[in-house]
Amino acid sequence: MAAHSSPAKLRWELVIVLALSFGASGVYAVVSIIERLTRETALASQTATINRPLAERPLFDLIYQLLGFAFGLAPVALVVFLLWRERRPHLAALGLGRAGDGTRRRWWPREVAGGFALAALIGIPGLGFYLFAKWIGINTTVVPTALDAFWWTVPVLVLQALKAALGEELIVVAYFFDRMRRLGVGPVATIVSSALLRGSYHLYQGFGGFIGNVVMGLVFGWVYQRWGRSLPLIVAHWILDIVSFAGYPLALALWPALFAA
Repeated sequence: MAAHSSPAKLRWELVIVLALSFGASGVYAVVSIIERLTRETALASQTATINRPLAERPLFDLIYQLLGFAFGLAPVALVVFLLWRERRPHLAALGLGRAGDGTRRRWWPREVAGGFALAALIGIPGLGFYLFAKWIGINTTVVPTALDAFWWTVPVLVLQALKAALGEELIVVAYFFDRMRRLGVGPVATIVSSALLRGSYHLYQGFGGFIGNVVMGLVFGWVYQRWGRSLPLIVAHWILDIVSFAGYPLALALWPALFAA
């Protein structure tokens, strides 16, 4: 959308994009946590499964998983379309492409390394907080994957992790920050709003998932506000989800008392 678009159009655009993506997920998650809290079973005794089989037959399960990955990137394609620039770097408004410092130095190795560092900063304390939240009874047992073991299971989980990383960091951070800035919202309010949105669509996991993701959102939002680069966020998120999704069966086998449903 052009830079001269009216504030009213920008607000409606933002509402529509979120309604097609994580805003809708947040609403469903709020309903989900209310439904969970009104069950007779305690929240800590419930499970929340992230990646589950979509068909009984493995071939059709694979097809549905790949379709879910492809169509799940449609909102990402939408924000790329909306923020695409005619001149290079085309995705500068989303914090991607060559840094605008006038040099031709390779920018991506440093940003990838930053993503690994950010993943370590978030992942290690995050795992501890998840176990603590489960122990005090404010979170469900999160099952990252319930997929059976096929040759395609790990590649599909890697793709699902990529879908989550691209979607959340390009929509909830990069796109959201751009539109809030154009609407005249200050950086602090934008960071907090983005973090609360990130936490909202994780409420289906319990209050631990909400708090943990709000903290993650505050850190990621500050990093983006400070440097304006989204690749480190995408890399960090992708790593965290790959470890969570693909590493869950191993963690379950080694520490069943901590991770079993």
